[in-house]
This record gives sequence, structure tokens and C-alpha cells, in this order.
Amino acid sequence: MNVIISGAGPNGLMLACELALAGVRPVVLEALPEPSAEPKANGLVGEVVRLIDHRGLYEALAGVPGPPRPNSGYFPYAGMYLDLGSLDESPLHVLPAPQQKIVRVLTERALELGVEIRRGHELVGLRQDSSSVTVQVDGPDGRYELQASYLVGADGARSAVRKLSGIDFGGITYDRRTLRMAHATVPADWVDPTTRGLKIPGYGLALPFIGTRTEHGGFSYAPLPDKPPTIATTEWDEPPTDEPMTMDELRASVRRVLGVDVPLGEPTGDGPHLMNRLTRGNTRIAARFRDGRVFLLGDAAHIYAHGGAGLNLGMQDAANLGWKLAAEINGTAPAGLLDTYDTERRIAAERMVVYAQATNALLGPGSDVTALRTLFGEMLGDAATVQRIADLLAGSDIRYDMGVDDPHPLVGRFAPAMDLVTPDGPVRLAEVARTARPLLVDFTGALARFQGPVDVITAEPVEGIPAAVLIRPDSYVAWASSSPDTDGLSAALERWFGLAVNHV
Repeated sequence: MNVIISGAGPNGLMLACELALAGVRPVVLEALPEPSAEPKANGLVGEVVRLIDHRGLYEALAGVPGPPRPNSGYFPYAGMYLDLGSLDESPLHVLPAPQQKIVRVLTERALELGVEIRRGHELVGLRQDSSSVTVQVDGPDGRYELQASYLVGADGARSAVRKLSGIDFGGITYDRRTLRMAHATVPADWVDPTTRGLKIPGYGLALPFIGTRTEHGGFSYAPLPDKPPTIATTEWDEPPTDEPMTMDELRASVRRVLGVDVPLGEPTGDGPHLMNRLTRGNTRIAARFRDGRVFLLGDAAHIYAHGGAGLNLGMQDAANLGWKLAAEINGTAPAGLLDTYDTERRIAAERMVVYAQATNALLGPGSDVTALRTLFGEMLGDAATVQRIADLLAGSDIRYDMGVDDPHPLVGRFAPAMDLVTPDGPVRLAEVARTARPLLVDFTGALARFQGPVDVITAEPVEGIPAAVLIRPDSYVAWASSSPDTDGLSAALERWFGLAVNHV
């Protein structure tokens, strides 16, 4: 057995699919006997949406045909909004899809690819040596052991893999905040047909998904499709309680935050329905994402108190690790390739800490924060500010070091969308990327002689795209050139794929 994955959430399943595309069939262990029905994430935001398209999963998750289109309207940020229409090109792609649906679609894909998923099997122990990892598992028929070359912990914020490996999870705990969330009904005549916001007598219009911050706390109204709206409040320095959350508690919290009553009703329709109180939040990053033959990804590696970024980052962790781990197992990885997983994904994880902590500061209580928000709101009238924050939210400001001197601006970034005209007809880059193989896109016709485990795509020139582009399986650009610079290409191929270039 080559790889054991602990956790059959979206991140673990995404990794399983990535490995299977490269010919490695992992075993996925999941403690829960069935996928969780608990309401969790409501969708994906940023570059991960384009990654999903590059794996042919976008239409299944979105429920609509065609490629993803960037959001060019308004997007919420810290109880304010970004006017993405002010940008020449918005980097923010949004895919509304509940986490249960994401798990279902990825489970179906993993099973199609031959992945074994063992539900009701909980990892409870591990040990490793220089050649393997052995795990102890509690299953329906008792405890047993499994041995594999590698183990990946995709088992969430309380990761057993991380704890058993002794990896520190340092960061910040926010213990002053109380977040209440519930599905609830609202008066139908309070819903504004134009904005879909909530017209609250005595307060005003609460726009959907944007969120509202007052001196006393935060309020949000999220009318998601196919379920009752989600009402949420945030308050500070609330007395602790062990009592279960109730609708009356949420109503009282709304009154304290907004200063008016909102007649929230019990949710209708099929459950389970959200009713939750969180009294602390954490922003933490694991001290290392790799410990010998053990790896961490997703919430096991990094969590954030604000912004819902964990799933967006975790699925990209999976794409980054998957092809590298498969290359190591298949014997094609150049020296040091696996170490680049921690190096590259830590860049993304630490960048999201900036976002989470800045968001926390802008949502805090007090008149000084109100003044900060006033100033910040004025700055959001500047397109350059909107661009910087939108890039941060999307993850499009992430740039990996590809080891190239004076690299082209595309190098190290997620590959741009391309409509290619090839000898076989028109095709989108996202469509040819679905094999999860390295791609060499050649717009000169001069590079067809390169062969090996790199697919060469010859196409007519595309405006704004250089003469040739080498794209890794995770869709990041490893090399690009305005001319067919074969020396630079050879170095990039050897650096990332261990290829001795063959000329045909």
C-alpha cells in the first residue's frame, strides 16, 4: 500500500482523486460511518473554483453548464463590500455549493477512479520509520493495523495525525467572541425583491451575505438556495454558558446588536437545521506540514477564525501534494520535490493569516474600530485597494518560487484561462488539464520534439500569452518564455519532473 489518507472530507477526497489520476490508489479512512449532514461550508471562493474546473468537476458542483465566470459585482468583506466592477478583470470566482454536495461529488469521482474509502474506521495510533508508516485503526470489527509508504492527515482541526506526530499548532485564540448561527424564517414582506436583502423596520436594509457591524456586534442574513436563510450574530465578552443554543437566544442577540426586534421563526423543510453557538475562534498554522513520511493538509495544517478560507486552501493543498507524492511513489520525482509542498503551501497559509487577522480587527467592537472602518471604507473606493483585497481573497496573489532567474510574470502563478485553437479543434486549457499531467503549451510549433510524461499542446498564439508555457499538474506555471528558450525549458523540466529531455 502506498498512501493512507485519514479523513474523507473534501480535502482528503480531493487528494485521493489527485493520487488516483497519477496511478496511485490510496486507502481513505474516515471515522464517521456516513458523510456528515451537519451544515458546514456553503461554497468555494477564489482560485480553487478554477482548479475544480481543471478537474472537470465544476458543472457537477455548480449545476449549470459552461466554465466558471468571475464575480464582477459586489462581494462582502468584513461587513463592507468590494466593488469588483471597478476592476479591469475580477480575480474572484464563486461556486455556491454546500459541503455535503462537495463531499458527494468527490466521493463519486474517487470511487470511479478506484479509491477505497473505509467509513467507520478511525485512526487511533501511528508510528513511522525510514521506509513506512504503520497506523492503528478502530473499525467496525475491532482494531487492526495498516502499513503504507506515506500517511496524510486530512482529519480536520483536531487532527489525530497531527497530535500523534507531535506537531505544534501555534497561533491565536480569540476567546472574547460569541458567534451564533441558525437557520430561521423571516417575514416574507421584509425581503426586498430587488436586493434580496432584509428590510428591518427601525434599522434599515441588511444586504444579503454582506453582513452588518454595529458598535454592539455583527449581524448577517444569508438567503442560500434550497434551505432556510442563515441568521448569524457576533458579540463580545458574553457570559459563558453550557445551555443548548435556542431561537430565543438568537432573537435576543439580534436585538442587542441591531437595537430592534426581528421576528425569527423556526426553520421549515427538511433538516438537519443549523443551530450553533461558538464561543471562541482560532487562527493557527502547524509548525510543519511534513514529518518524515507523514503530511498534513487542510484544517489539520491551518485554521482561520474568519473568512471561511479553510476549504479553499485545503483543496489546493491536495492538488499541490497529490502530484508530488505520486511522483515520489512512481520513482519520477527529482530530489527535494516533496519538501516543496510545505514551502509552497505555507506561503498560502501565512497569507491567509493576514486576511483572517485583518478581518478580525475590522469587525471588533468599539468606536476606534468604527473610525478605522470609516477610513477603510473610503479606501475601498480606490480600485487599487479593491484589487489588492480581491487578490488576497482569491489567492491569486500567491506566487511560488519556481527557481527561475528573472521569470516571466506568469511563472509561479495559477495558469491563466486560455481558449486554445489546436490542430484537433478549439479547446479550453481547463479541459486538457483534466488528466492532471504536466502540460507544455506551445504557440510556436517548435517544441513538438519534447517528449516524455509531459503532454505537448500545440496551438495558435493567444493574445497576452507568451510563446510557450509549462504548467505543473496543480495548474501553476513552472516556466514561460516569449521565445522558445529550450535551455530554460530543459532546466524547468528537470527541476520539477526529473526529465532528461529527449529530442525527436
